[in-house]
Amino acid sequence: MKKALLPLILISTFGLSACSTISGWFTDDEELEIRILKPIDSQFTPTTLWDTDLGDGIDHYFSRLKPAVAYDMVFAANRQGKVAAYNKETGKEIWKNNYAVYNHEGFTSSITNLWSSGASAKIAGGLAVAYETLFFGTENGDVTALDVHTGEEKWSVTVKGEVLAAPAIDEGVVVINTGSGTMFGLDAESGEQIWSYESDVPPLSLRGIAAPVAANGGAIVGTASGKLAVNILGTGQTAWEQPIGSATGATELDRIVDIDSKPLVAGGVIYVISFDGSLASVELRSGRTIWKREYKSYRRLTQAGNTLFVVDSDSNVYALDARNGIEKWSQSALKKRLLTAAEPIGEYLVSGDKWGFLHFFNQTDGKIVSRVDVGGDDEDESIYSAPVVDGNMLYTQTRDGKLVAIQVP
Repeated sequence: MKKALLPLILISTFGLSACSTISGWFTDDEELEIRILKPIDSQFTPTTLWDTDLGDGIDHYFSRLKPAVAYDMVFAANRQGKVAAYNKETGKEIWKNNYAVYNHEGFTSSITNLWSSGASAKIAGGLAVAYETLFFGTENGDVTALDVHTGEEKWSVTVKGEVLAAPAIDEGVVVINTGSGTMFGLDAESGEQIWSYESDVPPLSLRGIAAPVAANGGAIVGTASGKLAVNILGTGQTAWEQPIGSATGATELDRIVDIDSKPLVAGGVIYVISFDGSLASVELRSGRTIWKREYKSYRRLTQAGNTLFVVDSDSNVYALDARNGIEKWSQSALKKRLLTAAEPIGEYLVSGDKWGFLHFFNQTDGKIVSRVDVGGDDEDESIYSAPVVDGNMLYTQTRDGKLVAIQVP
């Protein structure tokens, strides 16, 4: 009897060991070195106030879905089709909608749908809030507007192209950028198309697209061909285009110059970065390049005061003087951990990573001053998009659909 039990005991023991040291299994030495975090001298302890399960996340798909905070609520969605509003203090669900697609054909469909999660709505473009309305888009080209208080649908339209970035809204216009290279201006009240702007898409480009910015009477966007464009918000007429990246490689892969991140607009200046390694400061009114530096990224730039923060393609973090592009400090301790953009929060920066950790940096010198394990060192709970900061609170979403509210002292 004891001999028969021995293999079972060994298997059970191995199973427990595998679970407890899972970060060390099935990885090569290089990945293991990246994955093991060095101890830090923590200066404060963030507090998790609440968390909730969205039901599904984004799984392994490319997505920039992230929460949106407005009207004392947190709005979140998953790729499958759930869109919901939560009390930002308690996490209590206020309303939810389901945009998953169900089969309504056949005599038994009403019964089988009860046990089905439906076909994915492919919500991927991110959420935006304005005029007491929540706007979002899908890979199918659907753009929907909901009442923020009730979740009631105001309108839904379809545009030509995948909506892979959050809309931008100003002056009654909803700006939608698509993977087809076409940007649309829609009426915020009705969804009616007002204008469109087309840009070139190279034979090979990154999966994502740049989220547009609506500000100062313009619709500002980076393109897959490495240009920064400003269009008149009311008419879509192009005010100017400025090349930022330049395709100089011998192969199509070498020639990728996408501007894949949302331009940063501050004080009459646009800051933009391209995948080929061009970071530029551009005058909003004229399109004149003020300065240019060599940094390569597809992450969104952020700013606090006169300091610009960059997370490059290898997850190195930099601080630059926004006035002249001179580097103040760099932080490479988290290299290759697929860091999100670094969001300012108080005196710190916060960035998520591939294994579900939030890292906090001192804005002055880049030192890592705190860390929070949100995803349990699990790639399925990766923090794939930058946290949303609201005062001393931040809200983040994991790849597996966990929505978390964290308070920073």
